[in-house]
This record gives sequence, C-alpha cells and structure tokens, in this order.
Amino acid sequence: MTERTGGGDAAKTLRLLWGAVAPRRRGPRPGLTVADVVAAATTLADTDGLAGLTIRRVGERLGVSAMTVYTYVPGKAELLDLMLDAAYQAMDRTDSTGRHWRERLTAIAAENRQLCRDHPWVADVYTARPPLGPGLMAKYEHELAAFDGLDLPDVARDDALSYLLGFVYANARDERAGAAAGGTDRQWWQQAGPLLSRILDESAYPRAVRIGAAAGAERGSAYDPAQAYEFGLARVLDGLGVLIDQAASRRRQ
Repeated sequence: MTERTGGGDAAKTLRLLWGAVAPRRRGPRPGLTVADVVAAATTLADTDGLAGLTIRRVGERLGVSAMTVYTYVPGKAELLDLMLDAAYQAMDRTDSTGRHWRERLTAIAAENRQLCRDHPWVADVYTARPPLGPGLMAKYEHELAAFDGLDLPDVARDDALSYLLGFVYANARDERAGAAAGGTDRQWWQQAGPLLSRILDESAYPRAVRIGAAAGAERGSAYDPAQAYEFGLARVLDGLGVLIDQAASRRRQ
C-alpha cells in the first residue's frame, strides 16, 4: 500500500465529497469544476499510477496552473479521497435480489474485481479511514444488502464483507503485478525450466517437483491469477458458509 485515504483535512474533504462548498472561480477556465479535477486526476492515475499523480500534472491536463487546481481541492490527499469516492459511485451494481447468498456475494466480488481492472490504483489504497462520501455509502449499502436474510449479526456482516473484499483486492494486485512483469509466464518458464532441470536434484524435492510440474502443466505457469481467483473465491464462500450456518443454528436454538 503506497497511499491511504483520510490523510487530508477531514472537514474540507467531507464538504467536497458532499458538495457543500463551491470553490472560488478564478484562473483561465472559470467553468472548471471539482468533478473536472477528479476526472483528470483519475485518468492520470489509471495511466501512470498514483506515483505519477501530482497537482501540477493534473493542472497540465486541464490546461491550468497548479495554483488554479488548488482553488478546487486543498491537496493530493483530499483529491485521492474524491477520486476513490467517484470511482465507487460509478461502479455497476448488480441487482441480485432473490438470488442465493453465494450468487449475491459472487456478484459483489465481481464488481470489485472489475473496479480494480478499470482503476488499477484502487487496490493499492489503504482505506482504514475511508472516504465518507456518497460513492462509498452507496457501495457499502449495496454490498451489505447481499447478506440480508442470513441471520448474521451486524458486526459479523461487516467482517464478512471485509474478508471477501480483502481477497478480491489481493488477487487484483497479483494480477496487475503479473501483467507488469513483461512477457508471459509461459515464456519465462520455457527459459528457466530447462536450466532448472539440469541443476536440480529431483529426488531431494519429490513433492515440489511432482506437484509443481502438474500445476504448471495445468496452468501454463506457476501462478494464474484467474485460476487463483476462481479457486480462492470458492474457498472464501465456503468459509463464510460455515459462519452463516452457525448463525442460523444459533437463531433456531
């Protein structure tokens, strides 16, 4: 995690998130809005990551000076909260009313996976102090509704959601890291595999050799984020199923 939300002025951030302030209109583009600044910053982050995001570069993209950008947002910390909340607001939300809880949670996982694909920087943001804007509230309300009717206490429901999303975001980081490595894993193994076989004493590592070879043949690489997502999500849901069954059992007692 290289960035965190909640790092700016909390009062100013909340006013901006909920549209409670109107920034001063000055500079070469009097029609500029906070939404314009957020959109430009998001495009930069999508392309170059959060490390490449600066107020100066946002201004360049908008055709204004950095000082003009500062008349709309206090700084990068507050801007990050606005960016994340806007990304949350724009997410697709699946109507899974009436479907089995596993289907509902699978939809929540898929929505967040797509969010991380649309905006790769999102998975790197630490949100223990979340952006308390309309986007987050809509996202949180929608996701909590996936647990309706399961007899889970409120805190357990929140914990279960955090557990599910933690898995999704970890997988998203692995997927992005693999994509940024250059070439393909299959190409890498085609080079490394023959070299390893000449120097490795297979009898010393029988399990590693046998199971590693089987997994590699199945996936074409040592690690496949898509396969890991499908396998891991099923296990996450299995684990939550135990929690849900326990809650239902307590209610019947």
